[in-house]
Amino acid sequence: ELERMDMLDRRANIDIPEFYVGSVPAVTSSDVHAVGKTSRFVGICILKEKCGMRTKFILRNVVDNQGMEVLYDMYDPTLLKVEVLRLEKRLDEHLLYLRDAQDEYSTFDLNMEPEILPEGAPVPVNDVKVTLKPRPWYARWERHELQGVANIDEHTNDKKRRKAERLATPWEKYDLMKEYRKSIPEEEQKEIFAEVYSQLHQLEMTRKKMKRKRTFVKPTKLA
Repeated sequence: ELERMDMLDRRANIDIPEFYVGSVPAVTSSDVHAVGKTSRFVGICILKEKCGMRTKFILRNVVDNQGMEVLYDMYDPTLLKVEVLRLEKRLDEHLLYLRDAQDEYSTFDLNMEPEILPEGAPVPVNDVKVTLKPRPWYARWERHELQGVANIDEHTNDKKRRKAERLATPWEKYDLMKEYRKSIPEEEQKEIFAEVYSQLHQLEMTRKKMKRKRTFVKPTKLA
């Protein structure tokens, strides 16, 4: 409960929008070494892990032919603004394999304009399949059940394939305790949502009122 209170207090100071692995956010944060004391980074979200105050996410972009990644804590007080420039999902739970993929899959314009989805529209799923570079790789991707990679078999011989089959853990998807530890029980969800919804709704209404005030321009009287 104390953690939820801290999260709500943080959300009262910064709007943290919905985004997923595969979305393209832009994060503005405090940086004492940057001009203007702030820095802004745009990139594709390749990992989003943990929950609550410990939620972290990684953004990746290729800038000047150099792959760059920034790890953020979702509720870090140094975050000043989080914008979602492209809201979408991918086929896999993480996109860490983009580190071994062609640069084109991780390259985004730093001045990218937001892509607005119609209100109420479902979050689109991008089913693109990336092409990996030849080995060495960041990880043994043939041991992961990846749906978003097109050419793993081209870089995997029979020996590696047999070892991947031996090390596979297909039973984990039936592990109820593992799923329980990763999620919040339904009975607790109802209690949490009842406590949090009213406060988040009030914050949202306050932000909408402030936005209308900022966009309102008082008409001038014609002579």
